[in-house]
Amino acid sequence: MNGAVEAANKNIKKILRKMIDNHRGWHELLPYALLDYQTNVRTSVGVTPYLLVYGTEAVIPAEVEILSLRIIQEADLGNVKWVGKRIDQLTLIDENRMVAVCHGQLYRQRMIRAFHKRVRAIIFEIGKLVLNRIFPHQDEYKGKFAPNWQEPYMVRKILLGGALVLSEMDRTV
Repeated sequence: MNGAVEAANKNIKKILRKMIDNHRGWHELLPYALLDYQTNVRTSVGVTPYLLVYGTEAVIPAEVEILSLRIIQEADLGNVKWVGKRIDQLTLIDENRMVAVCHGQLYRQRMIRAFHKRVRAIIFEIGKLVLNRIFPHQDEYKGKFAPNWQEPYMVRKILLGGALVLSEMDRTV
């Protein structure tokens, strides 16, 4: 969930950067950036976040000033008809969410396929030199500006599943 919030914040910051000239006055444009974020279709799910939450598309301020067909149709409905229409919209929320989930799964599969097209398999051979990657969770990690790799190692053995037994240049395993 935290990753989704970070992604949303990143997108809202991108929208704000496009709207402001300098770093001042961003707080005045924040409501418009949020409206933009909530009412634009996401490629990953194929619908707007507003539709997923409320089951209907948002009414933007321009639709209120210059009456849109949707606003005119809702204004002509009586209270009973409006309530009935709203109940119908609310019952469609689950269906819209399921469509968004399916769309998201298809999008994810397309992204995985696109990623795998660019991935090249590396075939290791005994006796070849390799570098050992240092990951941030390892004890050898020394910070952001330290090298990401340890000195060259020699491939000693290739185990099932792609695991390697490495030795240092002086042949210590």
